[in-house]
Amino acid sequence: MSTKNKILDVADVLFANKGFNGTSLREITSQANVNLAAVNYHFGSKKELIKAVMSRYMDELSPQLESALSLICQAEEKPTLDEVFSAFIEPLLNLNSFKENGTSTFLQLLGRGYTDSQGFLRWFLTTQYPNVFTHFTNAVKKAYPELSTEEMFWRLHFTMGTLVFTMSSSEALIDIAQNDFNNKLDIAGVIARVIPYVAAGVAAPITKL
Repeated sequence: MSTKNKILDVADVLFANKGFNGTSLREITSQANVNLAAVNYHFGSKKELIKAVMSRYMDELSPQLESALSLICQAEEKPTLDEVFSAFIEPLLNLNSFKENGTSTFLQLLGRGYTDSQGFLRWFLTTQYPNVFTHFTNAVKKAYPELSTEEMFWRLHFTMGTLVFTMSSSEALIDIAQNDFNNKLDIAGVIARVIPYVAAGVAAPITKL
């Protein structure tokens, strides 16, 4: 394995488990058994390392997600919001084929981008992978054309909050399902439960405030 990939493999696990703010470059280099100069050589800074970690997943995810959302946008029939959000399921689960526990790790990393206030990461994702966001918003508009731009902003913001909280605590939720309800779930089961919930929230009737 190349030094660069060793650093990325260690970094994505540490970032997912401890957060971007809670993980030091010293921890990463120690576990990867490389020196700090190797990180600086391959990535230049911690921010660039974070971007590289996310890019590995997004480069794999975005083509599949763009294709699934594009089909919804091009279809003659009006989609339901449940269908729009369900388009995320297969591309996300395919990350497990790309990397062991890839789905869970990626979703935890995405959540960390919000809970750790990594504003530059949100900017990076929206500018580097704009087609994903464009296709998604177009699909939502097609499913619910009555939503104004402002209302869509709020509903998608609340959706992201739900997803971030759910995925950042997915391991705890899986344990609760097993211990309290004798229901053995995996990350696919968590996603299957949250998708109808967020779809229903975005589909809620419009009320004047």
